[in-house]
Amino acid sequence: MDIAIASLALLLLSPLLLMVAVAIKATSRGPVLFGHTRIGHDGQAFRCLKFRSMVVNGDEVLDQYLAQNPKEQHVWKTERKLKHDPRVTRLGHVLRAYSVDELPQILNVLSGSMSIVGPRPVTRDELKLYGDSVASYLSARPGITGLWQVSGRSDLGYDERVSLDVSYVHGWSLKRDLGIVLKTVPVVLGARGSY
Repeated sequence: MDIAIASLALLLLSPLLLMVAVAIKATSRGPVLFGHTRIGHDGQAFRCLKFRSMVVNGDEVLDQYLAQNPKEQHVWKTERKLKHDPRVTRLGHVLRAYSVDELPQILNVLSGSMSIVGPRPVTRDELKLYGDSVASYLSARPGITGLWQVSGRSDLGYDERVSLDVSYVHGWSLKRDLGIVLKTVPVVLGARGSY
């Protein structure tokens, strides 16, 4: 089912994907796609693809910003997200608000490293934040969308995100997956909980 949905999505969304690629190239220097190492099913590392929404020297910009803003250091350590991330480009803000930056993950689904629905893909450092729940996370393929994304996205704290991921894994059903996919559309179009 993942392969069928991803193949259809790639076909239908190809004009949008091309337009976004051109817009990224036209508005900032650097590659169109960004691949970040995430941990997937059974602890396998993979390159999670996204449209690049940040400046190319993002790590340096983040380090400098956190050094100048000590309060934000705590937010970054606990949430792994910043409301006003200095690395994000102007176009990147729009791509992220509507989750367009995540569309290249369709290729991850076709390669088998991700699913359409599942826990949000995490970095190796983030696995520590899952505590005793890490086994639940590793038992599923990460998803392009999931329970966290349709339950508040960035409006939720990291502990709530972990709880939702665990709830999803232990309560998995095809019916629930279809429900999450249907809920994803209005959430993304309304840009709810995005930053």
